[in-house]
Formats: sequence, structure tokens, C-alpha cells
Amino acid sequence: MSEKIKILGAAGVPKEMVERLEWEIGPVELLSSDGEEEIIKAIQDKQVFIVRSKPKVTARIIQNAPQLKVVARSGVGTDNIDRKACEERGIKVINTPEASASSVAELTIGLSITLLRHLYPACHSLKEGKWLKGEYTGRTIEGKTWGVIGFGSIGRRVTDIAKALRAEVLAYDPYVPDEEFTKRGVKRILRLEELLERSDIVSIHVNLSQETEGMISEETLHKMKKGAYLINTSRGKIINQKALEKALEEGYLGGAALDVYEVEPPTDQELLCLPNLICTPHIGGSTEEAFLNATEVLIRKLKEIFQIGEGAPLGY
Repeated sequence: MSEKIKILGAAGVPKEMVERLEWEIGPVELLSSDGEEEIIKAIQDKQVFIVRSKPKVTARIIQNAPQLKVVARSGVGTDNIDRKACEERGIKVINTPEASASSVAELTIGLSITLLRHLYPACHSLKEGKWLKGEYTGRTIEGKTWGVIGFGSIGRRVTDIAKALRAEVLAYDPYVPDEEFTKRGVKRILRLEELLERSDIVSIHVNLSQETEGMISEETLHKMKKGAYLINTSRGKIINQKALEKALEEGYLGGAALDVYEVEPPTDQELLCLPNLICTPHIGGSTEEAFLNATEVLIRKLKEIFQIGEGAPLGY
């Protein structure tokens, strides 16, 4: 009988994922908080640490995890994981970007329609007993130029839906081969500034890194068309929030939608309360389907790493 792999799960890992992991990989201990001390105490004998957007997997945690082999992120971004510390220890970092692609892409499209059709103020005013039909003339996605920043699984899915809505799509991603753009009939843009200058709607789908942090600054915001719309469902620090607040207050942008923030939960109420901003509490990947897909992807990847035979739970 093989020795079971012990797993530590962050607070909030779904019950269904825990049940599947325990049947197919090994026993799971769930944390009750994101505190570093609790993690260090619990991780001593664990081979796998499964996290979501929280907690921070710090170098100190890695140094106090003698048996750790894998840090698994249920989701896309791995900016809450000290990848350098993991690399130095030979610890693999895996994630599940393919699992939530449709969920994040659909939210991106939904936010764009909400912005262009003024759905939030229209709904709010009607609930207050006001019939303001003439005040909420909106715009269509059809006929607009949609700029996609980041052409990974989410950016490609957004592209497919935007094209189905008859938008012209431009995409910027210096790390994706030309054939991926050609395959989807999308014009590749080699300079971010050109994409911003030409697009009516811009959506962001890149990981947070030294290269992308602050890439949407006051300077780059003013490269955008006056009256354009900006949507961010990737990571908050990619946009300078103060610069965005200024562009919205001045009316330079037609509107913006954020699902992610520099600090979460966000504290910048002046930004959040602007009438031309739509905001949601980082729910891009929060669908039942995404959680189910993430479970399937994580289990498959863990089985590959630990060479667990398909269909045979470890230790059975």
C-alpha cells in the first residue's frame, strides 16, 4: 500500500474539491484562517498546499515546509505565491487558468454591456420609482473596436464572444505565437499604445508581474480614445487606481468596470462611488462550473506530478 499524500487547503477551498482530493489524492486538512503562524504549524508534514487568491505563500512558509512538493493555485494568478522561494526548494507551482476561462470571460462581457447600456443606474432609478427611459441611451458592442490585452485562455474566450457580437478585435500579447491570432481571425497589435489608441473598449487579461504592474498608468490611460471603456478582471495592481479615478472624474473615459483592486477588499471609496464605474467583489472565477473545472484540472495535474495511476485512489 502506497503512502498517502497529505494536503493542506486554504480556508474557503470548496467542500466538493476537498471530497474529490481525499478520494483520489490523499487526506486534506483545511485552514481556519490566512494567518502565517497557523499555516506554518499545519504545513510541517504536508506535501501539497492548495490556495486560492489567499493566503500569501511567503518565503517563510516555504522555509518551514520540509516535505512540501507542490503549491497548487485553484485559479489563475499566482502573485500570492513566492515563486522564487519555491523554485529554490524545487517546489512545483501549478494553477488552473483553463478552468475559469469562460466564467471570467463572460463576466468581462457582462460588465461591458452593463457599462455601455447604463444598466446599473437604469435599474437603480426604476427601483426608486423613476421612469427615466430617455436618459439612458446606450451604445452597442456591434461595430466597436475591442482591444484585448493578454491573449491567454481568458483573452481568447473574450475574443470569441466579442467577435460573435460583431466587434472588431485587436489583441496585444508579446509572448503568444502569431498562429494563435491568425487562428481566431484577430489582428495582432505589437505596441500596447497602438491598441489603446484604436480601441473603443479595452479589457485586461494578463498575470501580475514586474512587467505588468502599473502598465495602465496616467500616461497610458491618455493614450486611449476619449470616451472609451476600460474593464479589468485580471489583477488590480495592473492599473494605477488614482490615475483611473482622475480619468473617470474628468470624463476622459466613458466608464470603467473593475472586478479586482490594488488592495482587496478595496478601501478607495472615492473611486468606488464614481457614477461611471461598475465594481464587483473579485467574482470573475466564482461560478459553480469554474469550481468544478478547477477540481478536475488540479486532480489531473497532481496525479501527473505524483504519478498516481488513473482510476486508482492512492493507498487503495
